[in-house]
Amino acid sequence: MTRQLTDQLEELIKNGALIVGSLLPSERTLANSLGVARNVVRGSYEYLEKAGVVQREGRKGRRVRAKTSRKKSAPRKTVKKAIKKR
Repeated sequence: MTRQLTDQLEELIKNGALIVGSLLPSERTLANSLGVARNVVRGSYEYLEKAGVVQREGRKGRRVRAKTSRKKSAPRKTVKKAIKKR
């Protein structure tokens, strides 16, 4: 169930039905409207947070994040070598 809800939310965000900055429904509200357990919604929201799709704002709730391009960091071996040279 969690994966199905996650896929549906991702699709809504991708299609623009949930726009950047929009507030997602609370866990309890969404769970009640879908007739699922609250932990299903929580798991889906947590997955989306880890994926960088939504952002938690404490007690205010969760918002859809803007897509950002992530810069690739230097490989760990390179960083370790740079530290050793100092």
